[in-house]
Amino acid sequence: MRFGGGPAILAVILSLGSSPAWAEDCPATSRDDVVAAMEKAPSCSRAMQIASACSSGATGDVGLTDAVEARCEGDFLGRLNARQKRTYQREKDACDRKYSRHEGTMYISFAAFCRAKVAQRYSQKAQKQASPSKAR
Repeated sequence: MRFGGGPAILAVILSLGSSPAWAEDCPATSRDDVVAAMEKAPSCSRAMQIASACSSGATGDVGLTDAVEARCEGDFLGRLNARQKRTYQREKDACDRKYSRHEGTMYISFAAFCRAKVAQRYSQKAQKQASPSKAR
């Protein structure tokens, strides 16, 4: 059975991708300090960067992503009407369903980051609406 160069190329790509040179170090040493840094973050995107840098790929990431969601929701949640809030919640619930059939703490982390990314996307949309670009 011959596999060709595909598996070798994939192995090289995966080995390079596991620790990218641009990866940020976690800016704090304790979870409480990390959460505090995210709460004080100047933007939702910065809070997400901190959470990503400090994540462990396990259940403990839920606390980090909860802080990201709270930081991001401050940018948009008060401006959503009831229908939009239901849509937002459905999108977050879809993250939980996506990983519900998998076992292990890694999938709990995946679901948590998925929910945080939904909040980040809503925050970015709200920021764009709040400051429309100038016409050319």
